[in-house]
Amino acid sequence: MPATMRDVAALAGVSLKTVSRVVNLEPHTRPEVVARVRSAIAELEWVPNGSARSLRTGRTGVIAVAVPELRRPYVSGLAEAVVSEVYRRGLQAAVEPVQGLPERTRAILASLGRAVDGVVLIGQQDATQLDGLRAQDPVVTLHAGEATGVDSVDPDLVESATLLARHLVVMGRQRPVMLGFDRFPDGERVVARALRLAGLTPSTAGVAGLRYRAQAALATPRLLEAFPDADAVLCGSDELALGVLAVLAQRGIAVPDDIAVAGFDNLDDSTFSTPSLTTIDPGTHRLARSTLDLLADRLSGLGDPTPRRVISPVDLVRRESTLGASLS
Repeated sequence: MPATMRDVAALAGVSLKTVSRVVNLEPHTRPEVVARVRSAIAELEWVPNGSARSLRTGRTGVIAVAVPELRRPYVSGLAEAVVSEVYRRGLQAAVEPVQGLPERTRAILASLGRAVDGVVLIGQQDATQLDGLRAQDPVVTLHAGEATGVDSVDPDLVESATLLARHLVVMGRQRPVMLGFDRFPDGERVVARALRLAGLTPSTAGVAGLRYRAQAALATPRLLEAFPDADAVLCGSDELALGVLAVLAQRGIAVPDDIAVAGFDNLDDSTFSTPSLTTIDPGTHRLARSTLDLLADRLSGLGDPTPRRVISPVDLVRRESTLGASLS
């Protein structure tokens, strides 16, 4: 039997009116009470009636989710996690691919308070597009890689680099090459620093703007020629790592015996590649929950008057591309 609002109130130890205030994003509810109600809603998997709420509050109940594109598996997977979290909270989602066009992002932001109640911006952002927004506005950037002037959520790149560096040391690697970390603002510097602190001697592939497998495949022969002594390739995404693996297989270069490979994103494909891919799991559902928590606070009038930034923990998933088949 589906859970009801009364069940949520009982589990959270609050009144029906308090549950209603939290669901309707009304202000002046204590943060600890909001947290209890949200936890109860999640545990019971209760979905509020969005239509009834819209009639009561005058809000649209729609959250815009702006994505750079849907071609890239990680971006589409992250967008799907955000949409699922939006639905779980009884709201509706409008996914808007912006295709790198600033006017599309500006149009989405201009719809705040009219067509949509809040906006989630996925990926790196042009700071000029966020000019004029206040920290209190219901806008959250996700995976932008830096503070943006509004609330933001990012996976922990420092922890990611540290986990990868320690793993390479354990596996006896010494000369890793970094590929594609310009995906993150200041990413190459952050990753190189972690590798050096672990006693490794990192190099940078020197190719910027790589996003797709085919691009990585084209860059790999040049990388191998430029760094013949490299014993590991660290990629800023699984997409790039899978492209590298394909070329290494074509050339008969054994992974990880001759050279280890690791990625970032934990795509489904990384489990089924040959060899399976060691990668950083950023926790897409955890990122989505944090994003919607921040957005809900802004819609409720809660939160600091300054931008808040959540740095979300990550996990290292060890697989054959660094361990070898016998150890994985």
